[in-house]
Amino acid sequence: MKGLHALTATAALLATTATAFAQAAATPPPPRPYFVGNPIGVPAAPPAPTVENPPAFVPMSDNVRVYGGFRSAEACQYDPVMDLVVVSNMGIAQNLTPNDGWITLLNHDGSVHTPKWIGVQAANQRGEANLITPLVLNQPFGIDILGRVLYVADSDGNLANPDPAATGNTPTIFNVRTFNLDTGEPIATFPVPDANGLLNDLAVAADGTIYASQTSAGDDSRIWKITADGTVSVFAQGMPLNRPNGVAIDNDGNVVVVNIGDAAVLTFSPDGALLMTEQAAQPGNDGLVILEDGTKYISSVTQGGVSMIPAGGGEATLIATGIPSAASMCYNPTANALFIPMNQNNAVAIVPLD
Repeated sequence: MKGLHALTATAALLATTATAFAQAAATPPPPRPYFVGNPIGVPAAPPAPTVENPPAFVPMSDNVRVYGGFRSAEACQYDPVMDLVVVSNMGIAQNLTPNDGWITLLNHDGSVHTPKWIGVQAANQRGEANLITPLVLNQPFGIDILGRVLYVADSDGNLANPDPAATGNTPTIFNVRTFNLDTGEPIATFPVPDANGLLNDLAVAADGTIYASQTSAGDDSRIWKITADGTVSVFAQGMPLNRPNGVAIDNDGNVVVVNIGDAAVLTFSPDGALLMTEQAAQPGNDGLVILEDGTKYISSVTQGGVSMIPAGGGEATLIATGIPSAASMCYNPTANALFIPMNQNNAVAIVPLD
C-alpha cells in the first residue's frame, strides 16, 4: 500500500507540474519596451527587462574592425549628432518575410558601428504582442534626416495572397515613415495612397515638406509632395521626369531630381517650376549629393559611375567608375567622402573627395 500511495503522490505532483507549465505557456510574456540594437559588442541586443542579473555589455575591443552588416543596402545619410552614417537595408523580400527591414550605423572608415540599430528585433517580434511600441519597417528605400527625425520611404502589402483563388501578391501601399533619431522609436506614417509605382528616394525641406520620387515611366513619372501635416499632392509629373529616382534639396531650397531614364539633373523651384536642366556624365542615375558650395555628385545605378558637376554649373566629369548598383549615396563631412550603398551587392563603397 505504501508503494501505491507513493505512486499516487508522484502522479499528482506530475499532473500539477504539467498544469503549471501549461498555464505558463498559455500566458504570453508582457510586451517589451521599444529598444534598439547595441553597438558591436556582447550582447548584440539589450536583454529583456524580466531577465534577472543581465550580462554587462562588453564593447568590441579597439583592435577589431567589422565590415558588412547589410542586406540590399539602398540609401544612406550622415547624422551629425551621432557622427555616424545611417544606412537603410531592405532585408528579405517583403513577399517572403514581411517587416524585415533595418537600419545600420557605420563609422567613418566604413566599418560597422551598429549592425542592426533600428530593427534589431526579428521580423516576428516587432508587433504589438512583443513591443509596447510596434515596429513596422518592411522594405526601406530612400532616407533623409531633418533635425532629430529620420524619414524613410517604405511600403506595406506585397505579401503572398491569403486567398487561394487570387493570383499574385496583395496590393502595395507606399508610405513615408518617421523615426526618432535619438531613441530609434517610430513616430508617424504618411501613406501615399495614389502612388502606383515604386516610392524610391526622398528629400525633406527645412519646413518639413517631403519630396518623394515615384520611379515609373511616362506620365507615371512623379515627384510627390507631402506636407508636414501629411497632405499629399503631385509636385511634378511626366517629362522631363523620366523614371525619376534621386531627390535632394539644394542650398536655395530648390528640389533637384535625377532620372534613371536619362542623364538629366533637374532643378525645380518649391512651387514646381523647372528652373534648370544639367547633364550627368552617365545616364541611369540614382544617388544625388549637393555640397554646401553647390557642387553636385550623381551616382549611376546602371553604369556604376559617379559624376561631378562643379558649383555654378559646367560639364560633368566622372570621378569614380565600376561601382555596381551605385544607389542612393550620401556625403560624410567628417570623412570627406561619399558613401554609396550597392543594393544587392550587400556592401557600401566609399569614395574619398580629397
